[in-house]
Amino acid sequence: MKDLLRFATAGSVDDGKSTLVGRLLYDTKSVLADQIEAVQRASVDKGLTTPDLSLLVDGLRAEREQGITIDVAYRYFSTPTREFVLADTPGHVQYTRNTVTGASTAELAVLLVDARHGVVEQTRRHAAVLALLRVPRLVLAINKIDLVGYDQAALEAIGKDFAGLARSLGFADDAVVTIPVSALVGDNVVERSEHTPWYDGPTLLGHLESVPVTGPETAAPFRMAVQYVIRHGAGDYRGYAGQVAAGTVAPGDEVVVLQGGHRTTVASVDTADGPLPRAGAGRSVTVRLADDIDIARGDVLAAAAAPPRVTSELDAVLCWLSDTPLRPGARLLLKHGARTTQVIVGALGERLDTETVEWVDAPERLAVNDIAGVSLRTADPLPVDDYADVRATGGFLLIDPPTGNTLAAGLVGRPLTLAG
Repeated sequence: MKDLLRFATAGSVDDGKSTLVGRLLYDTKSVLADQIEAVQRASVDKGLTTPDLSLLVDGLRAEREQGITIDVAYRYFSTPTREFVLADTPGHVQYTRNTVTGASTAELAVLLVDARHGVVEQTRRHAAVLALLRVPRLVLAINKIDLVGYDQAALEAIGKDFAGLARSLGFADDAVVTIPVSALVGDNVVERSEHTPWYDGPTLLGHLESVPVTGPETAAPFRMAVQYVIRHGAGDYRGYAGQVAAGTVAPGDEVVVLQGGHRTTVASVDTADGPLPRAGAGRSVTVRLADDIDIARGDVLAAAAAPPRVTSELDAVLCWLSDTPLRPGARLLLKHGARTTQVIVGALGERLDTETVEWVDAPERLAVNDIAGVSLRTADPLPVDDYADVRATGGFLLIDPPTGNTLAAGLVGRPLTLAG
């Protein structure tokens, strides 16, 4: 069974992101023949001599021209080595919220820059959001290298500039890889380019195929929200079904049930195909426990040696997604894992200025796309971790009670120190 890499793409408008994604799909033979023929016909109609691969992914162009909000587009492809889920996020400044959505589950992000312009304001904005969301690995894809004559010095200067930015945002040097590419002609995307003999690193696809897929959730303590309580037989079987959100679980492990605080041990880890000796993050399982404990949907099973804290007072960072501003005192719903509870918004904290990549004074209200600190008080205590430690139990959503619409994405913990 091939493993799976979830990654996101980000970049400024006109940096060639659609062409790069189209090139990946085209060169990995992940596009149907009739789609290719349609692109070829459209390219000829535009007077082009080569296929415009951006047309493979620009199906939302009509919506963009009408001013309709562009959402994240998820694309799926595979190679003999690995399967991929690509979250293609919009490049427009006003769609910061979409970048947050696309990058929230990513194990890697590909950030594009134009070789002619280098690191620009939108690059800094996207890098700050990716750092805030704790995306563990970055690829800086310097695109359109053919338009600067494959100038080694210019491209290396861009890479050095971005490395300084990434370092200031908390990315380790070995977490950032710079790859010079031309999506239009295919340089270093899937095939190595003869125009860059000075570059000895991987192609973009080669890096995506070889980078470790074990994200921070793998090394975190065990966490699993109970989705269903399963009973069958003559009452002898009682299991708790859910997806392992972080860490691993195995028979014999000591766990704690939250909110209740009861401790017990794992009797078995079951699946439809039979019991497992161990299950890791991302695996859906049914956990049976050694003791009969009152457990309901929304409760969390956690490693007894490193449990989350249970609290109704949260310091968090919000990315506000709604066109209706947020003001202190608002009464909303908070969804955390499988549990939903009422919440009151307290004081607003510092706001992230995504142009300067600095935290600035607290605003009176949050507008759409704003990212800021906030204090929250929930009606029911919740088992939470800081997002920096465990993303699964450190993330939450704020919901509008009357409509059920999602208003904000939240990260438990104090704002990340950014020194852009």
